Order: sequence, then structure tokens, then C-alpha cells
Amino acid sequence: MSESAPVSVRWGASSHRGARRKLNEDSYLASPSAFFVADGMGGHEAGEVASAMAIDALRPLSWLNVVTAQDVRDRLHVAHDDVSGIAAPEGRGAGTTLTGVVVSEQDGLPYWLVANVGDSRTYHLVDGRLEQISVDHSEVQELVDAGALTPAQAAHHPRRHVVTRALGAAARPDADYWYLPLSTGDRLLVCSDGLTTELDDDRIAALLVAHTEPQGAADALVQAALAAGGRDNITVLVVDAVDAGPDAESTAPRATHAPPPPTPADENTRPRQDGAPADPPLRAGTYEETAAAAAATTGGEG
Repeated sequence: MSESAPVSVRWGASSHRGARRKLNEDSYLASPSAFFVADGMGGHEAGEVASAMAIDALRPLSWLNVVTAQDVRDRLHVAHDDVSGIAAPEGRGAGTTLTGVVVSEQDGLPYWLVANVGDSRTYHLVDGRLEQISVDHSEVQELVDAGALTPAQAAHHPRRHVVTRALGAAARPDADYWYLPLSTGDRLLVCSDGLTTELDDDRIAALLVAHTEPQGAADALVQAALAAGGRDNITVLVVDAVDAGPDAESTAPRATHAPPPPTPADENTRPRQDGAPADPPLRAGTYEETAAAAAATTGGEG
């Protein structure tokens, strides 16, 4: 990373099985240079394993100070191959979404590099407004893009959980990538759809603004999603870019222990079946980009 742009990355993470699920099929990676959320599909026999395998395949990215697009692409290929090898019950193939961000650079300047496969999401908080960076790979997003549905209609469409790309699908999926300049004061959100199913963008943005510490923001978002119904697993990473300096400190992890409220029927993300190409739970910390150490954690329930 360029010495002209000293920066620290601080983060908070929270994951909960939700109010209806018995298991948490989400997994995540939170490290100084890589932040990813994977939402497994295929039921408890496969979804939990699929998301964990995908995150394990990405873990070497956390050992790098600066991560390139080719680094991410290579690890996603490994993740896809690993998930494809999972034995799952007939008719319930294993798969997982994957979204997140790494610390990268362009022409010696620091950049975020966002990658996405599926309908988990990565957002950027800009002047109190939430901007979705990733684009859902889902049937309803295709209908929105075609003008057949409004975003509001898509949020309640019966096929909103059908994804068109996933790691582990019949065909190796093409991930989407975006570069964003990395600046002090940035706040990014990486989450599974268990959050966005329960809370709209305005509510998410309000909580991100209200809680200045990343761990507090992550906890508050999970709690709010649980209070709103918690129909799915909920995983949230909040990532801040702050000035690097001797006083940079780690945010302290806190457990999420809300009792699950009663909810409607279970809902599950599932891959599209038409053969189309698919082209310890809490962790918080800080990182000065000149440091070589890395830390990682995967899914579970707080």
C-alpha cells in the first residue's frame, strides 16, 4: 500500500441464526485486508458446509497486505470447485452466495475492491445515504432490470430468493467486481440477505449513522433485523477506514444474545433450477496497512 496514504481499517462483525432457523448457514471472513459474507444454500446438510468451505478458500487473502482482482478471482475458483464437490441430498445441491470487499490499490493509491456472486450485498455509506455497490444475481433483479418489476415489488416477489449465480452451481459463475477509492471516513457494509429482507435501506443507513463504532453498528443492525422478524440467518460486517496512527485501537467484540421472536414461515435462498449459467461468530479489529499480521473468523451465532 502506498506510504502516501496511511490508513487503518477497523471493523465489527455480528452473526445470528435468526428467529426461525435452527442452524446458521452463513459464514464470514473478517481480517485486516479481506471482508466477506457467504450465505449457504442446500439446507443443513449442505448450506452450512458450502458457506464455510467458500470462506476457507478465501482465507489466504487475509494474509496479503494488498489484494489484487486476480488474487480474488483465483480464490473464488478454488471456492467454487470445493463447494461443487460437496455431497448433498438429491434435489438440494450445495451452493453459496459470496460478497465482500478487499483492500487493494490502483496506481499506488488505496482502493476498495468489491466482489459479488449471488444476492448477498455490499454497500457504501455516503453522506448518510446507503449506496448498494453489488448487484444481485437473482431472478427478481433481472425483472427489475427489464422494467417488469419495481424494486418495491421485487422485495415481496415470491421468487425473490431464487439466485442466478452461486458458487457450487453447475457452471462456474462469473463474479462482478468494482473498484472504489479508499478514503478516510469510508464505511462499508457487507451482509447476507437476512438483514436486507427485514430492514429497508433507510433503516439500515440510520443505524449506521447512529452508531459510530463499527462493532456497535453491526450489533445494532442484527438486533433490528431480529426485532423485525429474523426470518433468515443474519450476518453483518461493518468496515471503517480511519486515519492510521499510534492511537488506533481495536473495537471490542460483543456477543449478540437476543432471544428469537416468533416469525412467519421459513424462507430460504435457493439456486435457480433451469440450468442457466450461474455464471466463534463475532470478530472486530483494526489494521494499519503497513502491518503484515492478519486475522480471520467464520460464521456461527453470537
